[in-house]
Formats: sequence, C-alpha cells, structure tokens
Amino acid sequence: MTDSSPAVSAGRLSMGKREFIALAALLMAVNSLAIDVMLPALQQIGASLGVESENHRQFIVSTYLLGFGCAQLFYGPLSDRFGRRTPLLIGLVIYILSAISIVFVPSFAGLLALRFLQGVGSAATRVITVSIVRDIYGGRQMAEVMSLIMMVFMIVPVIAPGTGQVVMFFGNWHLIFLFIAAMATGIAVWAYIRLPETLHPQNVRPFTARSIFGAFKLVLTNRLALCYTIASTFIFGALFGFINSAQQVYVGIYGLGVYFPVAFAGVAIFMSLSSFFNSRFVGKLGMRRLSHGSLIGFITINSIWLIVQMASSEPMPFALFITFFGLAMFQFGWIGSNFNSLAMEPLGHVAGTASSVLGFMSTVGGAIIGAGIGQAFDGTALPMVAGYFAVSIAGLVFVLIAEKGRLFQQHNPAV
Repeated sequence: MTDSSPAVSAGRLSMGKREFIALAALLMAVNSLAIDVMLPALQQIGASLGVESENHRQFIVSTYLLGFGCAQLFYGPLSDRFGRRTPLLIGLVIYILSAISIVFVPSFAGLLALRFLQGVGSAATRVITVSIVRDIYGGRQMAEVMSLIMMVFMIVPVIAPGTGQVVMFFGNWHLIFLFIAAMATGIAVWAYIRLPETLHPQNVRPFTARSIFGAFKLVLTNRLALCYTIASTFIFGALFGFINSAQQVYVGIYGLGVYFPVAFAGVAIFMSLSSFFNSRFVGKLGMRRLSHGSLIGFITINSIWLIVQMASSEPMPFALFITFFGLAMFQFGWIGSNFNSLAMEPLGHVAGTASSVLGFMSTVGGAIIGAGIGQAFDGTALPMVAGYFAVSIAGLVFVLIAEKGRLFQQHNPAV
C-alpha cells in the first residue's frame, strides 16, 4: 500500500465511518478517563493514604503517564506481528484489572505501582488505535479522521471531572476506580464484537530483535518523524504540566471548589472545537499550514500571558486567566493531531512500531516535562505559564529543523 492510499483492509471494516470514529475515540479516551475523572479526588486520595505534600499527589498522574509511555514501545512491534485486535484487548484487560485492584490498595506506594500498571494497559489503546487509523487512511484523510476522533475524544475531559465529582457524592474515591473499570469494560466489549483485524498481511513484520530494532532505526532516522515527535513532546509537556497542577490552580489559587470540573470542562471544549474545525479545514489547507500557524499563535498567546502574569505579584483575575488558557489550548487542538499525523505519514509500512516509538517519546518525555512544571508549583500560576511559553519555543525549534527552516511549505498535495 502507498502512504497516501487507504489500506485494502479498509474495505473489510464491519462498521460505518461514524461508528469507527466513535469507537476509536473512546478507545483513546480510556487514557484520558483514567486521568481526568479522578482529578477532583486527588485531595481525598492524598488524605486517605497519608500523603503530606500537595505536590506529591501529582505522582498519581505522573506515574500513570510513565507506565503509559514506556509500554508503548512493546505494543507497536507486537501489533505489527500479531495483528491489532489481540494486543489491544489484552491491554484493556490489564487496564480494567488494575483499576479494580486499586480499590483494595492499602498504601500510596501500592497505588502508584497499580497506576503504573494501569498505564501499561492503557498504552495499547493509544498505539494500536493510531495504527488502525493509519492502516485504513493516509495523508489529509488520516488527519481529517484523527481530528474527528480527537473531537469526540475531547468530550471525555469535558465531562470526566464533573463525573468524578458526582461519583464522589455517592461514596469515597474508591468508587471512581470502579467507574473507570466499568466504562473500560463496556468499550472492550464493543471492540471485541465490532472491530475487525486491520493489519494487512503484507505489512506483518517478524517479532525478532533485528526486525524491531530495524524498525526503530527507521523511525529515529527519519527527520520529519523524529522532529515532529520531539516538537509534540514539548507541546504535550505543557498539557501534562497543567493536568498535574489543575486542582491546585483552580481550587488552591482561585477557590473554585466544586466548580473546578466546570472550569476544566470549559477549556476542554475549546480544544474539542479546535479539533472539529481542524477536521473541516485540513483537507483544504493541509496539515502544515494549519499546525504551523497554530504554533505561531500558541507562542504569541503564551508570551502575552507570561508578560501579564509577571506584571503583578497578585493572581490575575480568573476571567483573564481562563481566557488566556482557553485561547492557548484552542491552538493546541490544531497542533496535536496534525503533528502526530505528520510524524506518522512517512511510516505507514511500519505503522505499529512507528506509533509505539513516537508515542513512547512524546508521552514519557511529555510526562517528565509536565512533572517538572507541576513540581515547580509555588502557590502561583507563574511556573505553569512560564512552562507553556518555554515548551512552545522548543516546539518551534524542532519544527524548523524538520522543515529545514521553511514553515507553511507543502511537501505534496496530500499533506
């Protein structure tokens, strides 16, 4: 198959495009669900398990992300050898059993270990879902489908914190993990019944060390794939930094209390709208024009935001803070899906391994950057805003390297 043509397996899909997009979005959303639905419970979890430092509660998110990132290295080669369905379903089972086990965990260390394992299970949904999309679509069509998937996927951050808050009205934080397990079980059953195998026989790769390292070398020596992945790593580091600090910023600084999920949802809506518009415009304008323009916008907004933040020792008015944040994350919605598609575009013949390597780098790197931003929290929003500005500049540097210093240039009509 060519990089810009649908795979032969597209004709064997047993579902329509809308159902496929909905299922793919929910498969990817189990990762977001495991993070966002529990944010309102971080304080209660910390108190229940004897965590004294507020910043240490952030490890509940960071540890999960590390497991999620590291495991992606294995799911890609496995899915290139054994197909997409079996590794995907195994990962979902690990995710579900880990969530159930957390209900009975007696210590914070034990919870972190199970959160890491839950991330290991969730990694299958990220790597393999992207691989399935790449099996079926290429070029701008892949970017369009990924944007629609991201649009549906972003509904989860909109409703998850509020859902977590509602769940806690009926009991303690343990119920949240039972809820996570139940939702993932429903998605797994849907995938088991409706999702066919999409890996084309000609793209099956042997599961040997030589084959795996050869594919890794192919990914890491492709300038476009590597540099766009590193750029994504920095941009996602900003998002993870906010997720780590969200409860402290919204509740600690601005005193939103039970309205924290509402503010969190408002920003997620901006990202969802951005993904929707991207799906409508990317076919006409191309991934590079949209993502490069959005990156410039991201830098501009973050620089103004940082200047305003540094101009006063007092917290800026919440309305102004949420305006800057919403505008920045609207740009993020155009950057994320397009950068991922640009990184994957030249690697369709090793889509599973490519997705795993790129996912590993962007997630683990982003988690480390995000943890650094989160641990720098000092009772003000300055570390987060400064982090956003720094990572946007770093992202631009690597995009310029990828494109040899020339932005907005189409390489071919399909991208």
